[in-house]
Amino acid sequence: MEASDDPVRVVLNAGAKRYELWSGDELAGFASFRTGPGWIRIFHAEVQPAFEGHGLGSRLAAGALDDVRSQGIGVIPACPFIANYVHDHSEYADLVRG
Repeated sequence: MEASDDPVRVVLNAGAKRYELWSGDELAGFASFRTGPGWIRIFHAEVQPAFEGHGLGSRLAAGALDDVRSQGIGVIPACPFIANYVHDHSEYADLVRG
């Protein structure tokens, strides 16, 4: 999955089991996950230091959660950043499992 034509995009890298945040041609961050029947557990997210402070972590979280929703599965937000993002954005609360 990819976001819009915006130079910042979130891409699912299923082989590496992570969502990748790209700014142009540079990997700006990622969120690692594991999957099970009907759920995805996001256990770690990070934005590279050069890209911090520009709201890109939120773009990463929203992109990953939007993809989870499109798959019709739930999320276990084990990463504190993702858990806080879900807490602060109630539109994603229905995705939470466990």
